[in-house]
Amino acid sequence: MGEPSGWQLASISVAEARERYTMAAFGNAWAAMLVQLAAPAEGERVLDVACGTGVVARYAAPLVGLTGRVVGLDLNAEMLTLARAMPQQDGVPIVWRDGNATALPFPDASFDLVCCQQGLQYFPDRPAALQEMCRVLVPGGRLALGVWRGLAQQPFYAALAEALERYGGPEAATSLRAAFRLAEADELRALVAGAGFHAIRLRIRSRLTRYPSLAEFTLGYLAGTPMAGTVAALDATTRTALVAHVCTALRSYVDDEGMAVPWEAHLVTAQA
Repeated sequence: MGEPSGWQLASISVAEARERYTMAAFGNAWAAMLVQLAAPAEGERVLDVACGTGVVARYAAPLVGLTGRVVGLDLNAEMLTLARAMPQQDGVPIVWRDGNATALPFPDASFDLVCCQQGLQYFPDRPAALQEMCRVLVPGGRLALGVWRGLAQQPFYAALAEALERYGGPEAATSLRAAFRLAEADELRALVAGAGFHAIRLRIRSRLTRYPSLAEFTLGYLAGTPMAGTVAALDATTRTALVAHVCTALRSYVDDEGMAVPWEAHLVTAQA
């Protein structure tokens, strides 16, 4: 159960680690679920806010066809660089934009659909970001959000947060816990309604995430997060203990094919 040998941040960028251990492992499937729910149509204009490496945008592009428009927007230049470098199979060419969700660089009523997959909880001013999403939508335009439920519904993250705090110090898990600070359905619904949206529908979705090695997944996942520097600074013995703590806590979620851990999220749709 020892850690993978030679784990070094220098060998893989944060964006590359995020793509391998977050997006490929579970993020792509959640993005596909959100796009399916949002149902982009031929000729529609779609904005992917906080697009990261652009998976939602890439799923939407073939659905809007060559007569539509898809824009991916993010503040993180490294994520946008990786998004631009990733192949796009078909559909309208995606436009990648650097921008802030609380001040979207687009005119009023310029999109038919706005998606935001696991970004809203991180925004410093969530009401302003949602108001901006409403502003850039045409009347009757659609919003689709994915937001994680609480740590009590996320066994992997709960175990990882505990391990980070024990072996990395009380501040080590701060950014991890930030992903779950908009976990209450009533708060989420009120935020969306307060920004001017109506016809709000909130759904709970659960999905099993699998990976052959829980130990490898734990360190690989961390390498693609803001906690990467903290983990890299630990000595090898402490880092091994951190991984062992996660593996022990999740032993009931490991079978003969490796890790099998549930993730849960709220998926929200609404109209402007």
